[in-house]
Amino acid sequence: MGKIQILDEHVANQIAAGEVVERPSSVVKELVENAIDAGSTKIDVAIEEGGLTLIRVTDNGTGMDAADSEVAFFRHATSKIASGKDLFSIRTLGFRGEALPSIAAVSKVECTTSSDQSGLGRKIVIEGGTIRSVGETASPRGTDIAVRELFYNTPARLKYMKTIQTELSHVSDYMYRLALAHPGIAFTLRHNGNTLLQTLGNGDVLQVIAAVYGTSTAKNMLPIQGENLDYTIRGYISKPEFTRASRSGISTVINGRYIRNYAVAQALLTGYHTLLPINRFPLAVLHVNMSPELVDVNVHPSKLEVRFSKEQELIQFISQQAHALLNKQVLIPSVQQKPKAAAIQEQMELYRPQQMDSPQGDVFANGRADQERGTGGYAGSAPSKLAAEQRDEPVSPRSYSSFGQQAGEGRQAPEQPGAAASSFVRNEGSREGKFNGDSYRQSGPGRTAESFARNTAPAAATSAVRANEAFLQAVAPDPEEAPPALPAFPVLTPIGQLHGTYIVAQNEEGLFLMDQHAAHERINYEKYYELFGRPQTASQELLVPITLEFTSAEAERLKSKLQLFEQAGVYLDYFGGNTFIVRAYPHWMPQGEEQAIIEEMVEWALSERKSLDIAKLREKAAIMCSCKASIKANFSLSLLEMEALFDKLAACKNPYTCPHGRPIVISFSTYELEKMFKRVM
Repeated sequence: MGKIQILDEHVANQIAAGEVVERPSSVVKELVENAIDAGSTKIDVAIEEGGLTLIRVTDNGTGMDAADSEVAFFRHATSKIASGKDLFSIRTLGFRGEALPSIAAVSKVECTTSSDQSGLGRKIVIEGGTIRSVGETASPRGTDIAVRELFYNTPARLKYMKTIQTELSHVSDYMYRLALAHPGIAFTLRHNGNTLLQTLGNGDVLQVIAAVYGTSTAKNMLPIQGENLDYTIRGYISKPEFTRASRSGISTVINGRYIRNYAVAQALLTGYHTLLPINRFPLAVLHVNMSPELVDVNVHPSKLEVRFSKEQELIQFISQQAHALLNKQVLIPSVQQKPKAAAIQEQMELYRPQQMDSPQGDVFANGRADQERGTGGYAGSAPSKLAAEQRDEPVSPRSYSSFGQQAGEGRQAPEQPGAAASSFVRNEGSREGKFNGDSYRQSGPGRTAESFARNTAPAAATSAVRANEAFLQAVAPDPEEAPPALPAFPVLTPIGQLHGTYIVAQNEEGLFLMDQHAAHERINYEKYYELFGRPQTASQELLVPITLEFTSAEAERLKSKLQLFEQAGVYLDYFGGNTFIVRAYPHWMPQGEEQAIIEEMVEWALSERKSLDIAKLREKAAIMCSCKASIKANFSLSLLEMEALFDKLAACKNPYTCPHGRPIVISFSTYELEKMFKRVM
């Protein structure tokens, strides 16, 4: 007799259950997805003790007739595909026919279903994969499946279940994802009688976000929408100041199916380029629709992982859409949120763009009208008056308002950068340090330029003037520069400085605080990023090469990366042993910091585990140079220098965060200030 035999159907189902039914959340996933495929508009999920005691899913879908209700519990029984060709065009969440028999093999199942409005249905009781009873019963149209005592006949699996709270968190997390993926379905989740989730099912994703994550989160979301020949994207992404410590807040939905895909999540992060702090991640709900032929969902038993035929095109499209959306926003965080409004739609009105350059702007307008009529769709809103004006008008040369005249007493802009030198010397107290590569020393609070010159060394005075001129030249706007992309940075009038670190400014909207180092860092970053795009012509040969030493392993790895450094304008040569020499580097690198920057570039290149290309190296080098060349904390600035900083920052492509993702400006609206001082109640 041969050794190979056909497994018993019951044993095969138990083995399949090991792949399909990992924990209670797996049961909830399979049953709810079946309910969605049945066309349900209302799905109720009730669980007890984390789902180990009871999982009950009730829907109002098409239901099953008497014959189908029994066949559905046979292995590989499905109504969703008929031939092998259908596997290449899957339009349903389930299709394998493994869920129901796998669940029934490791639990006690009661299924009540009806396919019409007669009030009569079919009830099937199954224990451990064996049908115990079949009969007629009263039932509305739809299906009700109760799964009790999960893993009662497989104690080894039951032993590895986590605590009730852990299992509950898995169930609730997946229910949240399904609700976000299908806003047109009214979901209810209850645990031991307590309601954990309840959605309206009106198609409004923003209301589902509010139900899942809270109204404060919904207020910080921005609508994203785009379309090309292959993909359609819609959904919401959070403002850069509203982040989380992990990627768990990113929900990607492909053709109605929630999936986990690192590449797609990373594409979204790329769209936030330099807007996110280190190790912080946005919250997002992305609905991506595409032809079923472009995605393969049959690559994993849980169907949470998929493969794309045009993955690179999708990644690039998501990054472009996110980047374009964020570039249209005024990303100045407010210190205190305004009081909650009565409805979510009214709260959103402060953050919804009024116009969009792309054709999708009309789509959002239609969604807003639908929401006002109560027909669902994406909730719309209008921006504040100032934000709307800033989006519609390009940046104009600085003009002094009544606020500016009060703060600066009608001062005029200097005719040349050096005109601020005497002000720089007169107004500042004692300080010593390094500014844009020049040493300076300045002493005597409130001293005149003459007394300063008499009481300090001539070289020090000259250095201070030169430092000031260098700063003004660095941040003064170029008259030939094109106006920045919309929206415009708010026109601010400086009032003063706090601790030599934060600039206090105002306009008609309220009070603003600016981190001067972060602002100067953003200005320098964009300058160096452009310069590193054409570094070869700027490289200068060194009379005395710089010597760098590494470990043997590092030296071997660095040999293969020398060409990349040449493309960044840094010429490294292998000198023998573990030593390399720097023959040339761009002349515009911050003076005195060249060796430190090159060493950091090499260390970063050696530590980068992912694929390293010239774009990443140039960006990292630009960030390093900008940090070294920027003014630091405890550095006093005159009002004239503050204005020059504002003007140059307004000309940046992204004036809202430093290259590390930290905010540059925060705001206190006039309304918030009045609330603090109880002028309004």
